[in-house]
Amino acid sequence: MIKNDLKQTDFTEAGEPFRLFAEWLRDAEQSEPNDPNATALATVDPEGMPNVRMVLLKGFDEQGFVFYTNFESAKGQEILSSMKAAMCFHWKSLRRQVRVRGPVEKVTDEEANAYYASRPRGSRIGAWASKQSRPLEGRFALEKAVAEYTAKYAVGEIPRPDYWSGFRIKPVSIEFWHDRPFRLHDRILFERESGGLWTKTRLYP
Repeated sequence: MIKNDLKQTDFTEAGEPFRLFAEWLRDAEQSEPNDPNATALATVDPEGMPNVRMVLLKGFDEQGFVFYTNFESAKGQEILSSMKAAMCFHWKSLRRQVRVRGPVEKVTDEEANAYYASRPRGSRIGAWASKQSRPLEGRFALEKAVAEYTAKYAVGEIPRPDYWSGFRIKPVSIEFWHDRPFRLHDRILFERESGGLWTKTRLYP
């Protein structure tokens, strides 16, 4: 059973944020009923208007946080335009939140191919059939496209579309938030210095 009481040492002993994030994600995997790796992804369009939507985190390490999408989608185009993004994890069952901000890079073709090959066959077909974020005249048009690509790739491997790949947010800051009574929450901000080391600051709630 996960305890909702975060010990002070969890913050003070962490010299860098990724070990702490890994611990919190493991806790969420035990407590969240659905998609503990779900995160709100924020981008900005060319006019400076922000957009936010939920995506699934598909990997992380000291280099950053990885998710996959159609590069021709709204979020794909907005990221390609600015190469910056932010994400926020909120684990309601644990009363915890993690915010990530930073520049973005594309994952390698090798990474994208490996993840694409691991997806269910139907999801790989869907990557071909869906013109993500663009107008759809009716559900039948999508189902027709799925049927056509299912027939086209009835045998053998399904190749990854050129427009479907992944992004990695390379964080310059990661903030951990934990609920406390009377809104006196714990907030710890990690910021990456130019040499790659992390500074740690406690913030007022």
